[in-house]
Amino acid sequence: MTSSTFRSTAEEQRTRVVASAVRVFARTGYHATPVADVAADAGISTAYVFRLFPGKLGLFVAAVDHCYARVAEALTQQARRATGGSPEDLLTAMGDAYAELIADRDLLMLQVHAQSASDVPEVRAAVRRGIATVVTAVRDLSGAPDDAVQRFVAYGQLCHLIVTADLDAVEEPWARSLTTGMRHVDVPSREARS
Repeated sequence: MTSSTFRSTAEEQRTRVVASAVRVFARTGYHATPVADVAADAGISTAYVFRLFPGKLGLFVAAVDHCYARVAEALTQQARRATGGSPEDLLTAMGDAYAELIADRDLLMLQVHAQSASDVPEVRAAVRRGIATVVTAVRDLSGAPDDAVQRFVAYGQLCHLIVTADLDAVEEPWARSLTTGMRHVDVPSREARS
């Protein structure tokens, strides 16, 4: 095997392991997930995961980086496809793209778990890096002022709360105060998917 073939194979494996890491860490978070669970999901040995990543923390950070890169890419693609050119039109289009994207519950839950593990400096840095990438993309692509970008991100976080706590299913005034006018793809609860 040539050196370039090994690098190619290792990169393919890294990509596969990161996809598994997103799925597995999304279920149980950073602190409660052993690397062996990610390895099993990826169909490789734990030792090989440690050859590809500098420990559990490095693997989790790679998953978080991948997650935010997917978000930024989806927003960018949608902004480029948008038919209207005003900042409001572009923000609406990007919001629709994000609503579709978080239908992938693993992507959504990984973001939630990353925020909850932000007491770990490397995770906090990955979350900040990811949010910076997303906010910069939203600001630059939409041309919207900072207060509109702030509302865009705030509504995204509200979508997280609505979806993770299944607030659409709560028929009470306090829940309607949060969910009315919010658009997102229905995400089946974990119990419904089991």
